[in-house]
Amino acid sequence: MEHCYCGYGYKDDPPPSPRRQVTRPLDSISPPRPLPGPLPRLPVLCGTSALVVGPGRANAISRGFCKKEVADCLAHQTPPTMSTSRTGKKRRRPASRSARAGLQFPVGRIHRYMKSSEMRLRRVAVGAPIYTAAVMEYLSAELLELAGNAARDNKKSRITPRHLLLAIANDEELHTFLRGVTIPQGGVLPRVHPLLLMKKGDPNASSTTAVPPQYSASSVVTPAQKKVGVVAPTPRPKKASGKGAKANASLNPLYKKKLFLGQTLHVVQGDIAAANVQAVVHPTGSKFPLAGQVGAALEAAEGFQLKKALDELMKNHGPLAPCGATLSPTSHVPADWIIHVNGPTHSDTNVEDKLAKSVKNCLAVADQKNLASIALPSIGSGRGGLEKSDAARIILKAIHDYFVNVMASSLKDVYFVLYDDESVRVYKDELAKLDA
Repeated sequence: MEHCYCGYGYKDDPPPSPRRQVTRPLDSISPPRPLPGPLPRLPVLCGTSALVVGPGRANAISRGFCKKEVADCLAHQTPPTMSTSRTGKKRRRPASRSARAGLQFPVGRIHRYMKSSEMRLRRVAVGAPIYTAAVMEYLSAELLELAGNAARDNKKSRITPRHLLLAIANDEELHTFLRGVTIPQGGVLPRVHPLLLMKKGDPNASSTTAVPPQYSASSVVTPAQKKVGVVAPTPRPKKASGKGAKANASLNPLYKKKLFLGQTLHVVQGDIAAANVQAVVHPTGSKFPLAGQVGAALEAAEGFQLKKALDELMKNHGPLAPCGATLSPTSHVPADWIIHVNGPTHSDTNVEDKLAKSVKNCLAVADQKNLASIALPSIGSGRGGLEKSDAARIILKAIHDYFVNVMASSLKDVYFVLYDDESVRVYKDELAKLDA
């Protein structure tokens, strides 16, 4: 017997006897509540059959459905969940060869170009387009990074073809590899002599050059000031002899880096007193003490001549100002000049700013004398109390900023003459990070 879910028992049972109808007055009957809106077409489930009930078909109940269930479904307006017979995983889009290799450049397109070019006469391996795409992607990223640095140095917020050309010219490997490549709207590389851009000592020159406080190139003690009426010849390079010649012969650059405007930075391990450059930097104090490794090495090479020159500077110009720099001639070392700089100490405040200012003043004094090469020790890592890595980072950044901001510079080579292997390793690492 089939059971009906409307509450009247089985279908074969006789209907119940009619009950007495209770009549009520019309005033006691509440009016029906209005519907919030048109009823949507909702599927109603009953057993294994389904019926779609719409607003105009509320009484169209097909066979096998219960009126009570349909009414409850329409009242609550909650559509039941429809079951589907389609099962299985969603079909995935096949990954490209570039995605499988972890690259952005199209491997498949490069493979087609290889097969359609002159390489079609040879066998093109499966890994050849992948390796080619990886090299192209690396070179593009490197070139964009260098072009961004060039745009930043020129104070531009957008990379132009000109910046791409300057980035290629700044990097030695890229310049050798892309020497014959023409970049549209990139222009040409300027080759203007620095002396043609501005005159040294011109009052109308740009004020971007760092001017050392209190001391300048005019305060240099020359032999002409010692003897009245005698014209002193200009300093000429001296040839080292004996121990100095052997030490100078071992000053081979271990690592070098070419800057954006053409200056080259060299990392050298050896004795700074034997460096065959035009000027060496001597970190000292306000009263020109010959303390530290650099002072002791210069005193051993120069002897009493250096002490006499420092006494003349102290007598004529007084103590050296903080971060100030001045010059004195040499007698027995290969360098022509010694640049004395009053660097920061560990007890000073803003040691990093003072160290950067001291380095810029040394470069400014060398530019005032039209020097082409200079040798610097690791300033700030001794009496300055800084870590070697921090001192190297500050010095390199100060040199980079100086050459970017100065209008013209006669300096072409900057040597970092270091003593220990740790300092050499630190400077090599910091030079590699200089572009970043």
